[in-house]
Amino acid sequence: MNTRVNKHIALITGVTGQDGSFLSEFLLDKGYDVHGIIRRSSVDFRQRIAHLEGRPHFHLHYGDITDSMAVLQIVSKVQPTEIYNLAAQSHVQVSFDAPEYTANADATGVLRILEAVRQCGLTATCRIYQASTSELYGKVEQVPQNEQTPFHPYSPYAVAKLYGYWIVREYREAYGMYCCSGILFNHESERRGETFVTRKITLAAARIAQGKQDCLYLGNLSSLRDWGYARDYVECMWLILQQDKADDFVVATGEQHSVREFCQRAFRHAGIELEFRGEGADETGICIGVSGNADPRLVGRTLVEVSPDFYRPTDVVNLWGDPTKARRLLGWNPQRTSFDELIRIMVDHDMAEVAADDAAARVRTNLAEYLEKGIVK
Repeated sequence: MNTRVNKHIALITGVTGQDGSFLSEFLLDKGYDVHGIIRRSSVDFRQRIAHLEGRPHFHLHYGDITDSMAVLQIVSKVQPTEIYNLAAQSHVQVSFDAPEYTANADATGVLRILEAVRQCGLTATCRIYQASTSELYGKVEQVPQNEQTPFHPYSPYAVAKLYGYWIVREYREAYGMYCCSGILFNHESERRGETFVTRKITLAAARIAQGKQDCLYLGNLSSLRDWGYARDYVECMWLILQQDKADDFVVATGEQHSVREFCQRAFRHAGIELEFRGEGADETGICIGVSGNADPRLVGRTLVEVSPDFYRPTDVVNLWGDPTKARRLLGWNPQRTSFDELIRIMVDHDMAEVAADDAAARVRTNLAEYLEKGIVK
């Protein structure tokens, strides 16, 4: 392991995201000065890092990886010893709708980070982590996938990320820069965006169990993924930058599950037992039993349906990572949080969130009634 003794200053792009918030907490606990880049917006989107704002070693800067001047100025000002480039347009389906923006952020954005470090004369002192993705494997040519598996990107998002992967390799070899890619397989958490399938499932399970939603609509239930816990994965990001020699790593659990299985286990934890019937677009999830506080009237109802609206033009169906290299060289434990434990964390969080939203709504309704009746002024 590397034994650098200089002051650790981390710069994180995408700091407001799931990974950025977990990584900020992790690095602050290790004594880092942490700087994050955020985009200016009239809408507050900093809820994941709100608890960190005001801490003396946590700093935010306005900027965007699509703006080379902003990136250059921030890198020059912060003088980071480590950069974690987590910023991206990270939704695969959206990349089909916004391919040009996806390329600008996910491909050219990586180049802007590398060039900023080079232009600021930090190539010998700054290490760079690039958030790569299992979507590089796309139409997979080998199962499971490791660092030697051929890439076959199958979406505009994956194609843009492939450029990011190769430009990191190029700068490492051409300029001797310490820059690495972590090829992260799907990693989820209670902080995952609500449009991503895992969080969509856990929120729906919580809402249906509490009578706030009737049905969940999904795409291909047979898609296979390697799902891990984002809090565990940010530790591996850090470990990748602590090695004496820059290298790229697959970050995964080594286990594979279908969307159908994730759905079944999430609903079960919310007190709803599902049975899937039918095939393809006609497949449905029927409630065959309830437990806990789930409404017994759900039994016999169709709670999950397949919608073609959620099919992708080209669909990746079989992602399964081999974390052997990360386990062996980094000492990272890919099984720290099990699949069942990940689902429990997410469902428990969403059950509490739905209940809190319901309680807040009742308070607002009661207050409105009191005001109308003149009970309070």
